[in-house]
Amino acid sequence: MAAAPDTNRLVASLLRDLAAAQTSEQRRWGYKRAAAAILDLPEPLERYVESDGSLRKIPNIGPSSTRVILEVLRTGRSATVDAALAESPTRTRADVDRRRAWRSNFLSGAQVAAALRDPTLRGPRPSAYRGDLQMHSTWSDGREPIVALADACLSRGYRYCAITDHSYGLPIAHGVSMEDLRRQHAEIDAANARYAGRFRVLKGIEANIRADGTLDMTEVERADLEIVVASPHSALRSAADQTARMISAVQQPGVHILGHPRGRMFSSRPGIQADWEAVFRAAADADVAIEIDGDPSRQDIDFELARVAVRAGCLIALDSDAHAPGELAYAEIALAHARLAGVPSSRVINTWSLDRLLAWSAARQAAIRSTGSAPSAPDGSDRQRDRASRRSRGARS
Repeated sequence: MAAAPDTNRLVASLLRDLAAAQTSEQRRWGYKRAAAAILDLPEPLERYVESDGSLRKIPNIGPSSTRVILEVLRTGRSATVDAALAESPTRTRADVDRRRAWRSNFLSGAQVAAALRDPTLRGPRPSAYRGDLQMHSTWSDGREPIVALADACLSRGYRYCAITDHSYGLPIAHGVSMEDLRRQHAEIDAANARYAGRFRVLKGIEANIRADGTLDMTEVERADLEIVVASPHSALRSAADQTARMISAVQQPGVHILGHPRGRMFSSRPGIQADWEAVFRAAADADVAIEIDGDPSRQDIDFELARVAVRAGCLIALDSDAHAPGELAYAEIALAHARLAGVPSSRVINTWSLDRLLAWSAARQAAIRSTGSAPSAPDGSDRQRDRASRRSRGARS
């Protein structure tokens, strides 16, 4: 199912365009702040219009932004933005055109809320979500300790979470050394003892995908991790085809999830260019899940690519990529994309029981101890049949 027209995203995009046309840094910042406020609204802008045609007060929205909103609601476009761009240098207009293409298939807060409550969508229901498998603590670039994140997950009704701080190969994100990782695991053990079976914190990592598709951690270093998220953090603005890099990443022994596969950012960068159907087929063959990262500025992969992944037979991970407890709600954005894509709930690893999740995790880790890169668990033939069945069902959907 296609996403419904999104006035909020259109207005936010136009406000970003207007920001680009400003010569004052303060005015640029103001319009960007207004765009962010519109994207965060839980309801469509149409519902903020008063009976007299004026706009109800919205925080961080000033008179100039209000004018743009009302123009869009009345005509579908903004004469104010058109005029500002017409008076801008050619390079500014070219930059705006390029960035517009980098906003495709992002959902506003209003569209997320609509997708979560729409009973006609076939994707996973929020009530089926059992745990978040990508988040960051103060061991790397997160803002809260592990227990604070776990407690927040428990309060959301989750049964488990994975702490996936950045690996040591990404120093800009304060990646954890192996020595620190061992200390972190002791802290996780203590947290799990405290939860006494009510909740489980999984030992994870977000490993960095190098240019050649290998990871910045050795196989031995990642052998004892329960969740390995492999994510790209470089060459995210390159126009070169990186299919081979991404296929290599999902074929690395012990990888569980391909994290934010494109590495795109709203209005900032397009992310990796690749034959995603080929990448997803390789991931399905390796039993690696494809992530829908719910960070509002990422939303990666989006609902259109998620449909391609489903047809390829992929498992799907829906994660918040939270760096603080309040950001755990970003998982709802991932859920909205999955529902719009019609991802079967059984394919979403976050809906699995802890026992099933750990069995799949162990099968992926078995690849490190085998000679090949495919899991060599005792029921390997059953897993191969399951992947073939997922692909067959995806082709019919």
